[in-house]
Amino acid sequence: MRYQITGKQIDIGEALQTHVRTELGEAVAKYAERPTNATVVFSKSASEFACEVIVHLSTGLTAQATGKAHEIYAAFDASCEKMEKQLRRYKRRLKDHHKERAQPVELFGGSSYILASETEAGESEPDSLQPIIVAEMEAQIPSLSVGEAVMQMELAGAPVLVFRNEAKSGLNVVYRRDDGNIGWIDP
Repeated sequence: MRYQITGKQIDIGEALQTHVRTELGEAVAKYAERPTNATVVFSKSASEFACEVIVHLSTGLTAQATGKAHEIYAAFDASCEKMEKQLRRYKRRLKDHHKERAQPVELFGGSSYILASETEAGESEPDSLQPIIVAEMEAQIPSLSVGEAVMQMELAGAPVLVFRNEAKSGLNVVYRRDDGNIGWIDP
């Protein structure tokens, strides 16, 4: 597994990098058969350290966990525990579904746009009804089953996931509802 360990405006020592490689490697090896790479980012705000861990699996799924603590090692340990818990649940769901994906998840290209949320200061109405595009990016749309899409959304900690339904070859959306349940839009 490839590791990318960085710090946002803080220096990451060799001892911490070694600790991350061994602990994260052990946690991921228990539950994931073929992880491809891991990104670990440390940051500090006031007196608290934050650690964000992202692990990409060979199946195309991504697991993400964050942890915060007053010490940098404790922040990593908290995020590593969350990662281990997510991967344990992921593996249990795979066993429950009795389905093994023989091929990696197929990804399709798409465009992602960020639109301006407010009009300029002092202007009561916009000149046109066309929204102002602030940024344009490429996005990857995975081809998944509905169950895998829900699993991917939960592993990533995202509120919504757009995916291509393997069964119907159409675009679908799964999202977390206000009542805690999962919603599925199948146009």
